[in-house]
Amino acid sequence: MQSELSARAKSLPALLPKWLRDDRKIAILVLAPSIIAVAVFIYVFMGWTLYISVSNWDRPALDLSFAGLKNWKRLVNDPRFHIDLRNLVLFAVGYMSQCIIIGFLLAALLNERIRGEVFFRTVFLMPFAVSAVVSGTAWRWLQVPSAGINLLIANMGFENFRPLWYMHPKLGMLAITIMGAWQFSGFVMALYLAGLRAIPDELREAAVIDGAGTIALYRHVFIPMLRPVTFTAIVLTGAGSIGNFEIPSIIGTGPGFATDTLGFYMFEQTFRSSRYGLGAAVATFMLVLSIPLVLPYLISVLREERE
Repeated sequence: MQSELSARAKSLPALLPKWLRDDRKIAILVLAPSIIAVAVFIYVFMGWTLYISVSNWDRPALDLSFAGLKNWKRLVNDPRFHIDLRNLVLFAVGYMSQCIIIGFLLAALLNERIRGEVFFRTVFLMPFAVSAVVSGTAWRWLQVPSAGINLLIANMGFENFRPLWYMHPKLGMLAITIMGAWQFSGFVMALYLAGLRAIPDELREAAVIDGAGTIALYRHVFIPMLRPVTFTAIVLTGAGSIGNFEIPSIIGTGPGFATDTLGFYMFEQTFRSSRYGLGAAVATFMLVLSIPLVLPYLISVLREERE
């Protein structure tokens, strides 16, 4: 019986058309729907957005007549755009540094095989599973100047210390980086922990035999070997900084657009003001900003595959 089944299995390829007997052609056939979907829903729409950014579509009625760089000139001359660029720098510096530093420290702690590692790993990762809307709503209440964290500080005896948090007209963007870092640091921790666990124990033992302490071990062995992980974390947190939309949509743009972002600016211009050309210009600008992050990552991945 078993020999009969194996004989039938061997005869199946002969029943297929000749062009389906090649594994390479079968792989292309299987991947073709995904490739077409990516080409249409990503690259075609990217080109469509670029075309809209040079059109006269500034009202609900469709108008795809060519406008040149009119929308781009309006974007560059808009004071809100200048504020959003400043906010992007503040948010990127605060958000990326917090995620990478906190994520690495948490991973280094768990890498020491502490008691209750599974529990702490779950606790650190849990914020990443929480919806951005839920976490943003919670942090909005926590950072209200008259309640939340300030109320806790006042009950500790520091009644005169009442930070404005995200309501600060200049530094409000730095306050909302705490919201984003709280949610994403656990994921960065998971990346670093996986990288640390992939380092052979022989390297650690050899460094310890040579007299390296914990700090020297991380400085000269672990951190250099974790550069690919750090690079991945920089790409992910950088892309998250550019595409930040959820936080200002929940807490608002603050006084003087102190917590406004390019993503929310694009949303308002496109879907609330019907300035589709200007909104497309903002979206294209955000895409251009992400290229210096994504392109080196793609080059490094292709280089690793060749090696």
